[in-house]
Amino acid sequence: MRPHGGYRNLRSFQVTEIIYDGTVAFCARFLDARRTRLVDQMVQAARSGRQNIAEGSRASGTSSQTELRLVGVARASLDELLLDYEDYLRQHGLPLWSKDHPKAREVRGLAAASDGRPPDQTDRTDQTNGYARYRPFIEESDAETAANTLICLIHQANYLLDRQIAALEKQFVDEGGYSERLAAARLEARRRRATQSDRTDPTDQTDRTDQTEKTARAPNCPLCGQPMTLRTARKGPQAGSQFWGCAGYPKCKGTLAL
Repeated sequence: MRPHGGYRNLRSFQVTEIIYDGTVAFCARFLDARRTRLVDQMVQAARSGRQNIAEGSRASGTSSQTELRLVGVARASLDELLLDYEDYLRQHGLPLWSKDHPKAREVRGLAAASDGRPPDQTDRTDQTNGYARYRPFIEESDAETAANTLICLIHQANYLLDRQIAALEKQFVDEGGYSERLAAARLEARRRRATQSDRTDPTDQTDRTDQTEKTARAPNCPLCGQPMTLRTARKGPQAGSQFWGCAGYPKCKGTLAL
């Protein structure tokens, strides 16, 4: 089983967690949950983006296909959320920032604002934590800034997920899924057992001092003409006794008594 479950170290998970927290804050500030189902839909889409990355990572140890499917679901959920934010801006007469908008560049620059210390994902007061850097744009700014900030984050997450999906697809093609590797291991075990079955029973403690002499005068198979090898019966009434068996076994089943 390959390593799995380290989703908290995935950059895609970290960004989608910021999106989830930011969406909850945005909906609380600018949407009325009593009048529209949009709040629940947006929060659930944001949550789905994060949760499916985590579930896919946990499933990766036993099913690459499941991991790919769940990461794909996360990507689709973020696309749904992206449309909701774009709809909000359009319906409220607010501009959608271009990628070269000064504020959009400022938001993108926040991704590299950490001082190099790994963020504490459990401490919301830690300023190296991702969401703390975006809080002023989401919780302390107007609706235009908050919505566009989250749109920038969704684009970043989608870019990361696209790369993650491409890497998973390549890994699946190169290495196969867990079930394929398990089948290969099972076939290899069968091959080893078949090879061992052609050998003399290792528990047979009979005298083998004359094996070299007997092998040197091995007869040819009466059926196919190939040299014969000395074998020991493991089953039946002749168990423990030796006989000549065709070297071409199992294709040829010729035998001769000693």
